Amino acid sequence: MAILNAKNLGVTLAGRQIFSATDFQVDAGEFIGLIGPNGAGKTTLMRAILGLIPSTGTVEVGGHSDFTHIRRQIGYVPQRHEFAWDFPMSIAECVGNGRIGMRGFFGRAGKADREAVDEALARVDLTDLRARPIGQLSGGQRQRVLVARALSTRPKVLLLDEPFTGLDMPTAEALTALFEQLAAQGTAIVMSTHDLGEALNSCSRLVLFRGGICADGPPPALANPQIWMDTFQVSNSSPLLTLVGAHIK
Repeated sequence: MAILNAKNLGVTLAGRQIFSATDFQVDAGEFIGLIGPNGAGKTTLMRAILGLIPSTGTVEVGGHSDFTHIRRQIGYVPQRHEFAWDFPMSIAECVGNGRIGMRGFFGRAGKADREAVDEALARVDLTDLRARPIGQLSGGQRQRVLVARALSTRPKVLLLDEPFTGLDMPTAEALTALFEQLAAQGTAIVMSTHDLGEALNSCSRLVLFRGGICADGPPPALANPQIWMDTFQVSNSSPLLTLVGAHIK
């Protein structure tokens, strides 16, 4: 049974249809790469799943369709530029804020919250920096903070929006290893990314998306160049096809 099940999902914003009639299922332990060009609707799909924007269709997580439950079961890592890094708080406080939805805005953090924050910081190797103000962090450290914040609720599903953008190779490799470990432990992961090589190497399944799902399957099943040409609107001489061919034999 799929842990995440979106049926007939559609979004129209400012009179423009972003996508429609989209069915999207994710099983526990899957590591899915959501691939498509800029403006294809990948971020919009994630926000619709979370109930952050108006949509049609239905979304269920663990068999529940109310968005209060859904948001408690999904960890969301937005793009770094969407977060207010000048806000005066420490790394630990920022990660702890990820649990506000679990206890209520005015609820006091308890032992379970502190343990969850400690666990999340250890996951991303930030324990020693827990007291550092978030405004003093490097780009890679900021990305790890956002991942830890999402992991603080111990989610069943993790949505990652361009997690590798602007990161150096060691940080990207460390995060990839963490995502692979989480998937192996049963967390369902959906990652939108422009790092096609990383997705082809690491993801168990790829979903090519452009105003809807163009193709869906494990990387070896997506060897047909026409699929990629249609999704990205490129010619058969595009370097993108060379990259795909180098990873899919």
